[in-house]
Amino acid sequence: QVQLVESGGGLVQAGGSLRLSCAASGRTFSTYTMGWFRQAPGKEREFAAVIARTGDRTYYADSVKGRFTISRDNAKNTLYLQMNNLRPEDTAVYFCAALNSAIIYKVPNVYDYWGQGTQVTVSS
Repeated sequence: QVQLVESGGGLVQAGGSLRLSCAASGRTFSTYTMGWFRQAPGKEREFAAVIARTGDRTYYADSVKGRFTISRDNAKNTLYLQMNNLRPEDTAVYFCAALNSAIIYKVPNVYDYWGQGTQVTVSS
């Protein structure tokens, strides 16, 4: 198993930027497909971005495409989400998640491990 800890959330004005990090424990980080999901109050958890084990493939939700960039540093056991041009509708708790598979999924219910989440609030 792995332990995931998100950081980097906060309050930002519309148009601003934040960089989220997800630190993973364990020795097998590079074997996991990693994703970012977000959940607003009263809403279902939704897909934001996912990255393959080697970092060679990435996929994004249409709502964040062109504004967010997912990346990973396997040597540091860390996943990142660079968020630019933030909008009020990006306000949510952001979670990182790990899937012990080479297959990429965009739905949250297949992921094996989850962090505790970090709050991102975008004011208008």
